[in-house]
Amino acid sequence: MQYESERIEYKSQMIDDIYKEVIAFANTDGGIIYLGIDDKGNLTGIENVDETYTRLTNGIRDAIAPDVTMFVRYVLQDNKVIQIEVGEGSFKPYYLKAKGMKPTGVYVRQGASSVQASPEQIRQMIKESDGDTFEEARCLEQDLTFDAAGTAFKRYGVEFSVEKYRALGITQNDIYTNLALLLSDQCLHTTKIAVFNDESCTEFRDSKEFGGSVFKQFEDSVNYLALCNKTISTIKGVIRTDKQDYPEEAIREALLNALVHRDYSFSGSIIINVNDSKMEFISLGGLLPGLSTEDIRIGVSQPRNKKLAEVFHRLRLIESYGTGIRRIFKLYENCAIQPRIEVTANAFKIVLPNMNASGVAFDSASETNEKSPAAITPQMKAVIDYLTEYGEMTDEDLQELLNIKKTRAYLLARQMNENELIEIVGRGAGKKYKLK
Repeated sequence: MQYESERIEYKSQMIDDIYKEVIAFANTDGGIIYLGIDDKGNLTGIENVDETYTRLTNGIRDAIAPDVTMFVRYVLQDNKVIQIEVGEGSFKPYYLKAKGMKPTGVYVRQGASSVQASPEQIRQMIKESDGDTFEEARCLEQDLTFDAAGTAFKRYGVEFSVEKYRALGITQNDIYTNLALLLSDQCLHTTKIAVFNDESCTEFRDSKEFGGSVFKQFEDSVNYLALCNKTISTIKGVIRTDKQDYPEEAIREALLNALVHRDYSFSGSIIINVNDSKMEFISLGGLLPGLSTEDIRIGVSQPRNKKLAEVFHRLRLIESYGTGIRRIFKLYENCAIQPRIEVTANAFKIVLPNMNASGVAFDSASETNEKSPAAITPQMKAVIDYLTEYGEMTDEDLQELLNIKKTRAYLLARQMNENELIEIVGRGAGKKYKLK
């Protein structure tokens, strides 16, 4: 007499519990279920074989997803026992439709028992079945809504309907993919924005976290960053010129780059840090193999999330691969301080300099050797107020007053000197600044 084992299961009668046994065998190495034998190995038989057989085959077809019937074979023994041969499935994880693709619905074989799979086991099965591409893999969460996505598609004049889900990559065999999760209102990933009082980004001024669909995160983040993008006004004669700290298009492109190209297999958030001198966009996932920062600057692109990029391209939020970074550098082409890209094995950062605070922006007047009118920034005003009261200051005084580093202090002093706001007296350690 055989006993129950990793590959053998006995059931004396037909109960719904049998479906989890089929799932467990299909999710592991396969096995055989004998219906009509008790767990001691004693023959009990089945009273109504035809009725039981019909209920069994219909139940396995209807209660389990994905379709496991191609891996199940039935053998009738002496009109008393139904032998259910279950092969290892090729589209794991299999689960109870009523429970969904989560531990309460997914089972694996452990010894002679069928037990709930852990979230890690479920993810591993998905990875092995669907490959290592995050956006194309089946999503663990299947109760998704797409209100924000529907609004975005409508705004940009593109049809969004259930019939289009498969073509967009939102579904695979009528199961939502991880791309669907990113577009859905239930998206688990977020964008965090923090505004700081200091250059080292340690003293918080304000912070926000935006969740939901990536479309909602994009809109909410753009609107919030617009509040951080101050405008400096300069007057020359009767002409008034307004200049923003950051080009709006540069902010938009940096944010889109973070949303479209980040590695969503990590659970962390996109981080955006803002202070008076710069805006940093940090997304998870370094460069794909074979790419360098110079490749990115000249427009070479290999999208990590190809289908997500295609969705954003279809809505005309991005033009084509690789143009966003090039456009950012083009917007800063007349600046002494350029945007900066930093890459680690697991993160990508692009830094946008504050064009007003750093004094690095040049207008067309610089090309004709005309001086631009001085724009008095809050930092400059603090220096002028200090000099008005104390008469002079050193490099150390300037750094301590504004809580800035040596390089930033040098750039600010040079700008104020060029704009004839202050004069520089002496050199080296004895250098001092005075009002013009």
